[in-house]
Amino acid sequence: MCLAIPMKLVEITGPGVGKVDAGGVRTDVSLAMAPNAVIDDYLIIHAGFAIEVLDKEEAMIRLDLFKELAEATRDEVPD
Repeated sequence: MCLAIPMKLVEITGPGVGKVDAGGVRTDVSLAMAPNAVIDDYLIIHAGFAIEVLDKEEAMIRLDLFKELAEATRDEVPD
């Protein structure tokens, strides 16, 4: 299963590279597949690549779903 996470673009660090943030976790990503992304855009990040630009409302909906899932499975123990 693949998981793509919405993250906010907080800095352009070089040609085709940016720094994104999600909940205080920051990482560098390739912007090659989202060349029109600008600071404060929300991006779908998968395997170190920004693969889609989201509007803020859609990003918040998806992030809320991740929070709900984390809360619902917090006490589960993996097999």
